[in-house]
Amino acid sequence: MFNTRHSGRRRRPLSGRDQNEAHRTATPLELLYDLTFVVAFGTAANHLAHYLAEGHLATAIAGFSIAVLAATWAWMNYSWFTSAYDTDDWLFRVATLLQMVGVIVWTLGLAELFESLDHGGPIDVRVIVIGYVVMRLPMVLLWSLAARHDPDRAPAAYKYIRTISLAQTGWLTLAVLHLPLWAFVVAGAPLLALELLGPVLAERRIPTPWNARHIAERHGLLLLITLGESIFGTVSVLNALVHNEYGWTFEAGLFAVAGIGLTLGLWWMYFVVPWGDVLAQHRDRSTLWGLGHLLMFGSITATGAGLHVTAYFLEDMTKIGPTATVLTIAVPVAIFILALYTIGSIFLHQKDPFHLVLLGGTAAIIILTIAGSILGLPVPWSVLILALTPAVTVIGHETIGYGRLRQALSRT
Repeated sequence: MFNTRHSGRRRRPLSGRDQNEAHRTATPLELLYDLTFVVAFGTAANHLAHYLAEGHLATAIAGFSIAVLAATWAWMNYSWFTSAYDTDDWLFRVATLLQMVGVIVWTLGLAELFESLDHGGPIDVRVIVIGYVVMRLPMVLLWSLAARHDPDRAPAAYKYIRTISLAQTGWLTLAVLHLPLWAFVVAGAPLLALELLGPVLAERRIPTPWNARHIAERHGLLLLITLGESIFGTVSVLNALVHNEYGWTFEAGLFAVAGIGLTLGLWWMYFVVPWGDVLAQHRDRSTLWGLGHLLMFGSITATGAGLHVTAYFLEDMTKIGPTATVLTIAVPVAIFILALYTIGSIFLHQKDPFHLVLLGGTAAIIILTIAGSILGLPVPWSVLILALTPAVTVIGHETIGYGRLRQALSRT
């Protein structure tokens, strides 16, 4: 039967959706919106890989941290709003279009950001701030409509409006001032706190009706986008290995297995837990959910950048050695695993010694990878060992951990 909800694009009130709505999934509009972040994360990863390969560690970390934090936070705010108030009418689509334009503008400003950080002096955030503000200001319009159409939750909507508007005014001011990095960090810290605390203050007493399983699916989809960077990094390495005088070799095949195996392992680790059920039972911990995923999205994107650095190394286009090259992959993998275990333990109320065993085994493989590289093990072999890291958790879950997970879900 024809769905009357999509029978026209007339304005619909943002009165809030049922937070327990069954079979709630990502909409085509949300998926289209996500495509802009494929480009955003890919561009950020490319800049990270370039500056890591040049040995400019401070520039790489600072620029990438600013980039991923801004992009992910804007994506999260949009996704949580759509989970609660998506109407898919013409005005909602136009507001989404404006935010997509903001993502593109933001992406175009990344080169100036990294270059200014690398040269020292004032940090050039003018373009990325304009892009970020374009991403955020349509949310003020949408929250204004929500306050009007959903009076019971209007206090929460007005808190979002105030915090978003004030923060964007502050970011524009900092962009105009053209400050050095240290001054930008000092002046931007209160604005960042305002951005992060805005949802906490708004949702504390009168929460909006976001759908837990929809939110879990949305975060899972963005995780898949960031995992795409690992696949791209693997292909970059294979290009470096295959398109030399030797062509396809055992080493090339080895790295194909390692890169795709690492990507599959990280995916498997994340989707072991039915996050929708977990989040539905702990809606009060949504802030922890968001902060944990900021780390996970960033670390997985950085893993793809590390694989890209490996391609540079194999083409003799880096100024760093083999051990430093391996670390560009090993460090973000370790951060992802630690963030995943932390958020899982907190949400599931688990203090399971078995998890410590798994973490110990994971740490042992990472240490073995780094030690092997220091002792002269070729980079592709080191990456192959590192690709076994997720296997500790996967095998542990599929043999013993599955039953423990079911028990933890039953308790919560």
